[in-house]
Amino acid sequence: MKTLRLKAGKERSLLRRHPWVFESAIAKGGGDAGETVRIESQDGRFLAWAAFSPASRIRARAWSFEETRRIDAAFFAATVRQAVAARQRFAIDSDGLRLVHGESDGLPGLIVDRYGDTLVAQFLSAGPERWKAVIADALIEATGLTRLYERSDASARQLEGLEPVTGWLRGEGTTDSSIREHDWQLTLDIATGHKTGFYLDQRDNRRRFRDVVRRLGLQQVLNGYCYTGGFTVAALAGGAASVTSIDSSAPALARARAHVALNGFEADRAEFLDADVNASLRRFIDEGRRFDAIVLDPPKLAPTVAHADRAARAYKDINRLALKLLDPGGVLFTFSCSGGISADLFHKIVASAAVDAGVDGYITERLGGAPDHPMTLLFPEGEYLKGLVVQVK
Repeated sequence: MKTLRLKAGKERSLLRRHPWVFESAIAKGGGDAGETVRIESQDGRFLAWAAFSPASRIRARAWSFEETRRIDAAFFAATVRQAVAARQRFAIDSDGLRLVHGESDGLPGLIVDRYGDTLVAQFLSAGPERWKAVIADALIEATGLTRLYERSDASARQLEGLEPVTGWLRGEGTTDSSIREHDWQLTLDIATGHKTGFYLDQRDNRRRFRDVVRRLGLQQVLNGYCYTGGFTVAALAGGAASVTSIDSSAPALARARAHVALNGFEADRAEFLDADVNASLRRFIDEGRRFDAIVLDPPKLAPTVAHADRAARAYKDINRLALKLLDPGGVLFTFSCSGGISADLFHKIVASAAVDAGVDGYITERLGGAPDHPMTLLFPEGEYLKGLVVQVK
């Protein structure tokens, strides 16, 4: 077994059971891509078994902190079973859910979502890539399903020196899928949709938005970065009279429009704009349009802390414009899915936007990802999605 020896003092994070080892922490040693290596402190103490990533700044990701643990097919079968079993305790009201959430489930670099009778997996780092066939078998065994599609086309693979890969790993058939979420139906294409096909992490926030629209009787709603209209459907389910949805993807808008019809809502209650959100917000201000509720769920603007300053300016601008468009008593659901933007920083960004907009508001809720996208005590980086619900005074 190959060994990585760490520099003095660099063992502290592993002793806290944080799974990442950065290149700068390593004194000597290495391995092949995805190979399991033994990590030791400078004085030779065992710290962890980890997958080696020779092309990544995160040079190793821990599989286990138990010296007697073997990293083999049995290990992956047991770890996958544990992740799948955990979802049964989360009381998820949908047949679309995340089954494996990377480091939070002890499987760094692996994402697995379930859409009805189909599994979709992303192998995002060298470790899962090396064990792909074993992991695929473990997923089939743990779920009892027969269809597994690979969507290993995320940009994170480039940092691992891995080429994008997509296609069926187990089974075959159509890539179109339909899921039930709360009281409505949604569709997706696992081959072409964002991420593994859909934004499952916003499931409970969509339900919360429906409930707020219903409870406050909010009528005029704006859904920025609407993608395929999940928040649009939620607003209509809450009784909104009119929902304006904006996205720059024509295929996404077509599916969003289809979702309105699929769930039995009148077409004239939903307006769809193929446009830039920022430019549209500015135009609405010039036109004197006002809204009772606005959702801002932009794409990832800061994948790392290095991008935070530029992203902060973009987040501030769209939130400033949105706050100017809300009537008193109106509600803003605003989100950041950027790992480089902390919850505290996001709060400060929205507060600064409010100062520039000349408004104040109550923060009535803080939101995060659905429970099947967990942040664990030992891996706080799992908290990538954060949101604020602001009611304007």
